[in-house]
Amino acid sequence: QLQASGGGSVQAGGSLRLSCAASGRSFSGSAMGWFRQAPGKEREFVAGITGSGGTNYYTESVKGRFSISRDNGKNTVSLQMNRLKPEDTAVYYCAAASVWFVTRLADTYNFWGQGTLVTVSS
Repeated sequence: QLQASGGGSVQAGGSLRLSCAASGRSFSGSAMGWFRQAPGKEREFVAGITGSGGTNYYTESVKGRFSISRDNGKNTVSLQMNRLKPEDTAVYYCAAASVWFVTRLADTYNFWGQGTLVTVSS
């Protein structure tokens, strides 16, 4: 029900825009988040946006570089990633929470996309 796209390979300093399209139901009342998992590491919260789209949250390492947005009319959420660094390399997942507010806990999210790979080379 969530389809992530937009991953790819870029050089450090480059940009990518990830998109997540929902189908089968509306997630307008749910917080949406992006998580990532690098090889050998646990999945971590990257960014989240409240159900209304009014408030965004970011993990410290991406603040000022990443921007999350959503279009409830189109049932989509996006993650604009600028000034990418090699340490941003990971599989990125979009997810829909069971609540309207953003949490950093993966267990709060009950719908997950399939993941899209982002590779940043130095």
